[in-house]
Amino acid sequence: MDVKLLTAVAALTVLIFAPGFQAAKPISLVERCYCRTAVNSVPRGYIRELRFIHTPNCPFQVVAKLKTNKEVCVNPEIRWLQQYLKNAINKMKKSKPGI
Repeated sequence: MDVKLLTAVAALTVLIFAPGFQAAKPISLVERCYCRTAVNSVPRGYIRELRFIHTPNCPFQVVAKLKTNKEVCVNPEIRWLQQYLKNAINKMKKSKPGI
């Protein structure tokens, strides 16, 4: 095998499997928020699960997976969602042993 070809293949292999190579994403993809718009009216009965997303460059985001398997972004300022979060925090505080 030609030495130049062997060197090129080795260099390409190192570049492909280097740890930082696959983690590098364009800035436009890194800074993009998952929720661009949020709905204000989602009945609680339609929601199968809630997912909370916190990224450094985006506001607090709530994604609701509906019973129809559709995902929608929910406004985190909705009254029932605020009450849900308060109840969850209180439940977590009560379940933790006192320090």
